[in-house]
Amino acid sequence: MVLRKPALSEQSPLRLVDLPDPTPGPAEVRVRIHCCGLCHTDLHTVEGDLSLPKLPVVPGHQIVGAIEAVGSNVQKLKIGDRVGIPWLYSTDGSCRYCHHQMENLCERAQFTGYHVNGGYAELCVVREEFAHPLPAVFSDENAAPLLCAGVIGYRSYRLSGAVRGDRLGLYGFGASAHLVLQLARHQGCEVYVFTRGSAHRELAEKLGAVWVGSAEDKPPQPLDASVIFAPAGALVPLALGHLRKAGTLTLAGITMTQIPPLDYDLLYHERVVRSVANSTRMDCREFLALAAEIPVQTSIQVYPLDDANRALADLKHSRLEAAGVLRIAA
Repeated sequence: MVLRKPALSEQSPLRLVDLPDPTPGPAEVRVRIHCCGLCHTDLHTVEGDLSLPKLPVVPGHQIVGAIEAVGSNVQKLKIGDRVGIPWLYSTDGSCRYCHHQMENLCERAQFTGYHVNGGYAELCVVREEFAHPLPAVFSDENAAPLLCAGVIGYRSYRLSGAVRGDRLGLYGFGASAHLVLQLARHQGCEVYVFTRGSAHRELAEKLGAVWVGSAEDKPPQPLDASVIFAPAGALVPLALGHLRKAGTLTLAGITMTQIPPLDYDLLYHERVVRSVANSTRMDCREFLALAAEIPVQTSIQVYPLDDANRALADLKHSRLEAAGVLRIAA
């Protein structure tokens, strides 16, 4: 499914086309894609909310598949291995960020489905060190949301500083939040969920949230940390108002609508607001291992590849209970 020109998802900007099979370079593997998760970043790409470095482009960066060809210098992976390919496609390995274990901020990073063709397709290629073996406990479709929703959720949760016994708030309850809720409960946090959708509220309660309400509702206790997954800047002052002194508010989205002016009282007492940008390979490895240990349960809705436009529109209009996944035809 190729994007030639950004447009609203309701206008079906993705088109099903035939492309030549990609050839892996010496350090690359070619992956036969089984499925690809849907992400709000895909929606931002397709609708032109992000400046696109490549057009036409095949979106998608929560890729699950099996290796069917390897380059001459590939050392560890082999044909038949099942791997996942996330948002972080490559880094230069030489800039100051890479040298300081912040490769998510690499000056010349490339991202899957953005700088290079992604997972809304039958085949893709990637450097060996950026393909991640997947735990056997997860099916293909259930593994796909782990690769961005899960990994970004994990990084957001980690950067929030929440520890055992803390009260953690989650704003917006989609693909990331329903995984973070399970992770936080496993690690001994109480989780408070702010969402409007009745189906989302029911799922949050089913997964163990101790309280569910809307962003305007005051939780029964001040929160130690919170993560905003919804790309709505208006949530920031509301979330700050629910934080205790020295609490941290983490913003997980790649885009966000304008944040309204803040009264200084909301930031005073050493409250912290921080963003999350991308993720590292270490984030991915750590989260996949932890997800298998729990094991987390992914709630998914599956679409065929040629229905990607409708799937993105459903994501846009919050018609998905949790995570959407495209199944690629064999």
